[in-house]
Amino acid sequence: MGLLGIFMWLIGLVITYFVIYLAVKDAINKSDIAKILVAKYEMEKPKPIVTADEIESEFEKDDTTR
Repeated sequence: MGLLGIFMWLIGLVITYFVIYLAVKDAINKSDIAKILVAKYEMEKPKPIVTADEIESEFEKDDTTR
């Protein structure tokens, strides 16, 4: 029972960690201060979209330089 108890205790800690992490992250993102900071400093920037053709061309460039 000792090893099983330790294992179950660790699983409980991991689950607790994720619950707290997601709750804090969600609370921070929805807070008024976060909205002000995003509006003032434009912290959220759109991620660039990379197409498969661009990736292939980068690999081809690397192959020709070797």
